[in-house]
Amino acid sequence: MVTDNLTNLLYLSNQLPLKHPNFYSRFIELLDQQSIEYKLLPNTKDIWAVDYMPIQIDKNRFVQFRYNPNYLQYKKWINTITNVDSVCDALNIKPIRSAIILDGGNVVKCADKVIMCDKVFAENPTYTRNKLITELENVFEVEKIYFVPRQPKDFTGHADGMIRFINSDTVLVNNYSKESKTFQQSFFNAINNTGLKCVELVYNPYGNQKNTHANGIYLNYLQMQGNVIVPTFNIREDDEALKIIEQIFPLQNVTAIDSNEIAIQGGILNCISWNIFSNILSQ
Repeated sequence: MVTDNLTNLLYLSNQLPLKHPNFYSRFIELLDQQSIEYKLLPNTKDIWAVDYMPIQIDKNRFVQFRYNPNYLQYKKWINTITNVDSVCDALNIKPIRSAIILDGGNVVKCADKVIMCDKVFAENPTYTRNKLITELENVFEVEKIYFVPRQPKDFTGHADGMIRFINSDTVLVNNYSKESKTFQQSFFNAINNTGLKCVELVYNPYGNQKNTHANGIYLNYLQMQGNVIVPTFNIREDDEALKIIEQIFPLQNVTAIDSNEIAIQGGILNCISWNIFSNILSQ
């Protein structure tokens, strides 16, 4: 698998500068300062690029899952489902196609492992659990796929706001000490069963007016080759989150950007990003 720390080209939805021009202006200014190359994806219908774009397996191959989220199956949202074929055609990408329904935001990866929320089983009822796991392992070409319970109030069921790999042996997770005991026990039992070491990151979405707001979730950072960009929210936990991430990634350039504007829409930096290793695109 191509891990985030190996990626050197960032794609953003062409809807981002239209829907959030102030955030976009500040974000690309930061990208320019860090010499991060970026481009806009054509033909998109919402800003959450990671969810619908293909997942890069190696420098020459992508896999495209079916993008058909159950939370967008309403009249208000159905027209926001991007036609990924149109985007890939414009980029001259010919991905391997999978019949599995899966959002990219639910794929947290390192070189030989993947973690995702167990919502994927409900999204693919025609597969038995074992068949789905086997097919995912085969298409990702990884040794193991681990599953964690979805956070009860998260309608998306995505793992990228819950857990991220620090390296192949260690994961970074939210400090869920204020969550229900039932969820805490279920989540940390799942982590313990992986055998992975665990580091906790400050977490405070509790001042949000709606469950759909993502403000206060620092785990949804953008990591690329040599850089980690951390979302901040003008709350007291900002400094602590940055300090922890700087300690975790001492060889990475850690910077921050106020992300309240997009977090209110339900996602943060990893959500808006499709970051890849760029050798494979003929542009």
